Amino acid sequence: MNIAQFIIGIPLFLILFFGIGFIFNMLIKTTWLPMFLYLCLAVGTMIYFFTNHRTPHIADYAMLTSGLLGAVASGWTIRVLRSKGYRMF
Repeated sequence: MNIAQFIIGIPLFLILFFGIGFIFNMLIKTTWLPMFLYLCLAVGTMIYFFTNHRTPHIADYAMLTSGLLGAVASGWTIRVLRSKGYRMF
């Protein structure tokens, strides 16, 4: 992986999964479901790496971790907005 791809990929995964999780939380009215779905996706990705005899690199772990942080941040944001009285969330 190129260093430019790595630098651009981390905030991209963070923002992407924050946005997907936020919209998913608004539609289904759950708080932590996107985080659990993302964890299933990450485990599936690791299983794919290991079944194809490819060792995940540190960049792969960093990308998956930044996506997880985005999913957790979306759940936290929805929870804070609901506690402040926003009925839409």
